[in-house]
Amino acid sequence: VGSPGDVYETVRSLREARGQRLGALQRKLPAAHFGLLAVLGVLVLAMINVVNRADTTTDIVDLQLKWNGGANSGTVTIELYPDLAPVHVENFKLLVQNGDYDGTIFHRVIDDFMIQGGDFTDGNGQGGHAAKWFGYCNGAQTSEAECAGQTAYTIPDEADNGRNHEPCTISMAKTSQANTGGSQFFLIPNDSTPNWLDGQHTVFGEITSGCNHVTAISATETGENDRPTQDVELVSATFVGSETTPWYQFW
Repeated sequence: VGSPGDVYETVRSLREARGQRLGALQRKLPAAHFGLLAVLGVLVLAMINVVNRADTTTDIVDLQLKWNGGANSGTVTIELYPDLAPVHVENFKLLVQNGDYDGTIFHRVIDDFMIQGGDFTDGNGQGGHAAKWFGYCNGAQTSEAECAGQTAYTIPDEADNGRNHEPCTISMAKTSQANTGGSQFFLIPNDSTPNWLDGQHTVFGEITSGCNHVTAISATETGENDRPTQDVELVSATFVGSETTPWYQFW
């Protein structure tokens, strides 16, 4: 059995060993708890991000074009970004629905750059205006009563919406001054990326079908002031409708 001293030493050794095991376990538990909490935190943040995602809405417009003296024609389909450029999209849709673009021309065409139209009053790039009052008159924010009239109606820039001038997009034409967009717009062909316009002009949609027509038109023969020698006509513009992508759709 041994002496009392031997028994005491045995008991003390057992207690020390038990204490060491408990200490090691206690040191491991906080690390395990931290790892579990970290995983739970990531899952919670992911769930919050999913729940906070809004539905994405796009408005669809069809442009029926004709060029080369009517020898060529085609439809260009555009998806507008009402969530990213709400004023531009509302203005464009109103002009389309009012029939203002029907029968107009693309008065300025530059190869490897863009085709520009939308001047429904003068047809030469000097006219056009916003569809309604949006708070700006020739680029100045003022009251409608102080504005010279509807022909001076312009819209505010929305160029900081995260969309750039990439191939097959639509952007608002304006002067070098801020907030001077009205009704004129330009379409970018598939061989052009005019990124020097980023942050200055507002991209408010993308061409989802018929960009090949825009590219073909951009190569058409032009004369003075980049005007096509044969009219490029926007025969009709039609608002097709709106599509909403649910926030939970991941594909």
